Amino acid sequence: MTLIKSISGIRGTIGGRSGDGLTPLDIVKFTSAYATLIRRIGTVKSNKIVVGRDARISGEMVRSLVCGTLTGMGFDVVDIGLASTPTTELAVTMEGACGGIILTASHNPRQWNALKLLNEQGEFLNAAEGNEVLRIAEAEDFTYAEVDRIGHYRQDNTYGQKHIDRVLGLDLVDVDAIRRARFRVAVDTVNSVGGIILPPLLEALGVQTVKVLYGEPTGDFQHNPEPLEKNLGDIMALMCGGDYDVAFVVDPDVDRLAMICENGEMFGEEYTLVSVADYVLKHTPGNTVSNLSSTRALRDVTSRYGQHYFAAAVGEVNVVAKMKEAGAVIGGEGNGGVIYPACHYGRDALVGIALFLSHLAHEGKTMSELRRTYPSYFMAKNRIDLTSGTDVDAILQRVKEIYREEDINDIDGVKIDFPDKWVHLRKSNTEPIIRVYSEARTMEEADEIGRKVMEVVYSLTK
Repeated sequence: MTLIKSISGIRGTIGGRSGDGLTPLDIVKFTSAYATLIRRIGTVKSNKIVVGRDARISGEMVRSLVCGTLTGMGFDVVDIGLASTPTTELAVTMEGACGGIILTASHNPRQWNALKLLNEQGEFLNAAEGNEVLRIAEAEDFTYAEVDRIGHYRQDNTYGQKHIDRVLGLDLVDVDAIRRARFRVAVDTVNSVGGIILPPLLEALGVQTVKVLYGEPTGDFQHNPEPLEKNLGDIMALMCGGDYDVAFVVDPDVDRLAMICENGEMFGEEYTLVSVADYVLKHTPGNTVSNLSSTRALRDVTSRYGQHYFAAAVGEVNVVAKMKEAGAVIGGEGNGGVIYPACHYGRDALVGIALFLSHLAHEGKTMSELRRTYPSYFMAKNRIDLTSGTDVDAILQRVKEIYREEDINDIDGVKIDFPDKWVHLRKSNTEPIIRVYSEARTMEEADEIGRKVMEVVYSLTK
């Protein structure tokens, strides 16, 4: 059993003893702590908290506990049912609510679930707020409502369509161009809420043909739900048949978007954001943001338009903060997370799909032809296992000193920017390891530079 508490929420495997897995007691305690924080920091005149969930097998059990706890804390619950993460984020502001809880473990396997916590803007709590939730939960510093102040509960299943309508209303979503292109699209929604919301979105966008793999929202995922190439053999094989122009793959909560070309080859998860940014920048001058572990290709494309690229620490909340600071018109993360402020400040696969299809229709190219128009980079991902008690911060400081002649960014670990490649070292907050990401023009070069820096780290631990 596993239970992980962090500033972004609580996640774990269902069952076990309290404190060891994600049990009913842990869910109630953490929800109570969140409600206590919202009561203290909320500025909107609202007593509502929105709850949405993905299709996990444990979802109904977790939903019942969360909604009951919130009403017991005196809040009025708006339960939007099976809904994507970006749908729930939008529902918070559309309802004028003071917060929201998303019940999803994102790309984790079926035995996992989680509570992700939103503020009144439909955005994730910041680090200070997240730490306060952890403190309140640990101290059990919460008080439940008396009988006359118990909150109310209502269901509202309209927010999926409201989300689609919001996407269709974006200025850069060109439904007429998409309809004229007569696209044939395949999707893999991995037996979760993407199977509910993506088919009607694609129909509304004017897509001619839609083929859905694993569309029934049972929560019994037919493959590992993380949208990586190694998990997508079925839809890649489907695309090799030549019957479809593009394939979209989402994770269970529909905030990450992977794409597959007409020939069955991966477009590259790092290039979801790059291609959407290309389209946005072509029509809307402005800055871009991604996290330090994302591809350099976004910086290159941004420079083509004479605009400025900014790097953020890893984590959606950090990317959003940097986007607001930089006035970015588009941003996100290299794992297929597109954040488009014209819609809302959250990763949103629906927005990514609509903007990408508009882009593809305007370009008049196949996906593989479009992919070749972008700078080509390859990324290697490794890890350094350390003994417990190792002073990781001291090691990273020494790495900075050793590579001081290079361009160094230390807002999140240490990123070493060489003229034609980079290496990013990040320590884990939960185990004694350093994650090592490296990127170069070939996979061999990316792996080589990553392992070279890893050898430096190993020499510092002897």
